[in-house]
Amino acid sequence: MTTANMGGPTGRILVVGGYGAVGATVTSTLTEWFPGQVIPGGRDAARAREDGGVRVDVSDPEGFREVLDGLGDVAAVVLCVEPPDARAARTCLERGIHLVDIGATRRQLDAVAELHDPAVRAGATALLSVGVAPGLTNLLARRAHEAVGGAESLRLTVLLGSGERHGADAVRWTVQGLAEPATAGPERTFLPGFGARTAHPFPFSDQHTLRRTLGVPDVTTRLCLDSRPLTGMLFALRRAGLLRVARRPAAQRLLTGVFRRVHTGGDAFAVRADARHGDRHAAYGLTGRAQSRVTGLVAAFAARELMTGSLPAGVHHIEQLPSLEGVLGWLGSHGVTTRRLDGRTRR
Repeated sequence: MTTANMGGPTGRILVVGGYGAVGATVTSTLTEWFPGQVIPGGRDAARAREDGGVRVDVSDPEGFREVLDGLGDVAAVVLCVEPPDARAARTCLERGIHLVDIGATRRQLDAVAELHDPAVRAGATALLSVGVAPGLTNLLARRAHEAVGGAESLRLTVLLGSGERHGADAVRWTVQGLAEPATAGPERTFLPGFGARTAHPFPFSDQHTLRRTLGVPDVTTRLCLDSRPLTGMLFALRRAGLLRVARRPAAQRLLTGVFRRVHTGGDAFAVRADARHGDRHAAYGLTGRAQSRVTGLVAAFAARELMTGSLPAGVHHIEQLPSLEGVLGWLGSHGVTTRRLDGRTRR
């Protein structure tokens, strides 16, 4: 099998969006491991110069290629912003540059996954579903899936802190998700640290990815917030169809601006994965604080594996590479707790 990363951590790492809510953690964490090799990048030229980085805009494919040409020795790119299409990913992979993409939009992830063969030919590796959801949800799902000997159904539940200050991309993505119609009903769920909560179906990409990567035919992901009143209000508006207006660009920008100013809860989050096969059931839970920071830590861990490990070339989701499950143990030193929840039934 063709492998990437044989021989050690040479070359530099470009962190696109390296000053944002997620990217700042990626930049600082990778700098500890690879001093002098990490380059933060963003669209703000003044900020880039101030922090020793470069101006880079992934929505400008030609400009992105020029940045890579100018730097010359980029070994890996971490995308902490979501490009409009897969051209930035293709540019990296066809040049043999490894990629970590924290994107969470199904359409974008599917487009990058189609670059598997070009990546293999170039000896490059791309890692997708790298964050909390998708990301840690995928890893917990795999654990639960294996615990029951192959799940027939997976139920994922995500609770996010509504008091955390998220970046514009994350809030915009949430607004887009709320504009989509529900595909299933709400469900009462026990979440470690929060008790019983009502969670609602939400279009996280993990539920689509896991059907392919784990071969589980029935996967649903649900969402709630730590603020019960805000959860109730948002999903009541969705049921009434009042958030469909967010499909229009102008309305989406307006709602994104409004939601970025709403901070009614805390910054703690929780994830739960339940797998069932016949009468067998397994559940795993995870809790932590500051979802954006933890997303950055997961992305940094993945980038370190690319730079120092022997990962197979091609495009892979996080749950497809066993060595990446080590992030769950490593996150324990950063306040993230993972445990089996058998005996805590969903209710």
